Amino acid sequence: MKKLIILFFGLLFMASCDDFLEESPKSEMSIHQYFSDPSHAYNSVNRLYRDGVPSFFHAGSAYRGTTMMLGGYMSGFFDNPEYKGQEVHVIECHNLTLTPVNISGFLDDVWTPCYVAIARANTAIKYIPDTPGLSDSEKNQLLGQAYFFRALNYFHLVKIFGDVPLTIEPYESLEDIYLERSSAEIVYNQIINDLLFVIDNSSLNNEPMPMNNYRISKGSAKALLADVYLTISGEAVNIDKYADAANVARDIITSGNYSLISHDDEDLKKSAYNTIRTSNTEREYLYVIEYDAGIATNGWLPTYCYPNVAATWGVFQYSITNNSYKPVEELLAVYDSNNDLRIQEKQFFHSSLTYMENGEERTREYEPSPYLWHDDEALFETGRSGKDVAVYRLAEVYLIAAEAIARSEGVTSEAVEYLAEVRSRGYWQTEKSDIINLLSTLSEQEFVEEVWKERLRELPLEFRIWSDMQRTRKYPLTDINNPGEVDFVDLVGQTNVWGSTFEEKHLLFPISNNERQRNPNLTQNPGYSDAIE
Repeated sequence: MKKLIILFFGLLFMASCDDFLEESPKSEMSIHQYFSDPSHAYNSVNRLYRDGVPSFFHAGSAYRGTTMMLGGYMSGFFDNPEYKGQEVHVIECHNLTLTPVNISGFLDDVWTPCYVAIARANTAIKYIPDTPGLSDSEKNQLLGQAYFFRALNYFHLVKIFGDVPLTIEPYESLEDIYLERSSAEIVYNQIINDLLFVIDNSSLNNEPMPMNNYRISKGSAKALLADVYLTISGEAVNIDKYADAANVARDIITSGNYSLISHDDEDLKKSAYNTIRTSNTEREYLYVIEYDAGIATNGWLPTYCYPNVAATWGVFQYSITNNSYKPVEELLAVYDSNNDLRIQEKQFFHSSLTYMENGEERTREYEPSPYLWHDDEALFETGRSGKDVAVYRLAEVYLIAAEAIARSEGVTSEAVEYLAEVRSRGYWQTEKSDIINLLSTLSEQEFVEEVWKERLRELPLEFRIWSDMQRTRKYPLTDINNPGEVDFVDLVGQTNVWGSTFEEKHLLFPISNNERQRNPNLTQNPGYSDAIE
């Protein structure tokens, strides 16, 4: 043994310095070594389920809310009343005083994770085809998932910032790292091409994500693509893709693979909305962020259902509660409080909790708070929630189809039927035929505005409100004295509920000064000053 050790060190001594310096660290793999086994390809794709946009739904802070809440704050219709003095991005959004400097950290937390995810997707897309040991079907399925997540992250970036740098190659050298911004139209074209690959070439199944072992399916890609087509058809990009949006959404609806959750008419605790709150395994879900209480929880999400004082009641397993996404009165006024189930207590929202204290029943009341994230087991027993977050549901696909058909084909019976499907579930005591009869009399613009109202009512806690305001350039003007009535007025020039007036520049967020210092080729969005104010 001693002779072997001496020989080993002798060989090391004889090795040249160049060879030593060129040796790869033992704890790392080169990119070519990494994609040398099927497990490497699977791991590269699995990571994308947590990178970038999916991570924005995770409630990592009890005080700040999630990254996805930024748009709700910008709309003015959601508040973080007890901690916005600390979380200044909320105040800057409400006051419309945000700059590339004063919320630079928050903007970095959007920009950087998206580009990290895109870089990882680019690497997977380049190297999976040459990974040994994978069948053609496996390669196509893995590529489909990578293309989906690249599209998802670019979609989020282009909605938030407008023109953004576009790269579809991995970063493997220091050449061309300072990319200029590509036009939103070019970015959207890439997003569409990526999603068409998923749909046409990926060999993925076409079924709800929970029935597909929580993997991306063609339905996931179609839901995202329908949303993309609808978005670029609006004022933000103004390229008419309504017919395409209608066709993709129609494919999902008519496939027979997906279905809306129905109510239990005998027990509204088992309504469709409470099923969405409690169940991870519904055929309504096209794309979800998966969590597991024993492995990867959704963080503080259940605590966002209560005001800060609730943590002192001694009933919760969490040390902090904070109504970080509090709907303001003007948002709640989109609902007909007499006829719409979604605004009734303990559906989408709640304002009271009854529990036992010292052997006696006690009821606490508070301002309306989200109920969609309420998790009994996590709040009262474990302090760990594994409830998934649904990102795309069939209900939204119905609404996309209704709007897109109305814009491309007129107010047809099909468009009316799709809108009525969603509204009749909400107006659970109203005959669907009455809803259809009313909608059928409307002009195209009147009908589309009814779809917009339904999006506000159906998707209040799925972070669509600001995207819709950007897309339509309209502000939903509600009246707390006439709940259910909504007028849509021009967004630019409108004063929000905090007394601040929207300007053209507010339609996009600024690019962080930090990012512009890192990349000198980045220009700033119009209207924003780089000076510290």
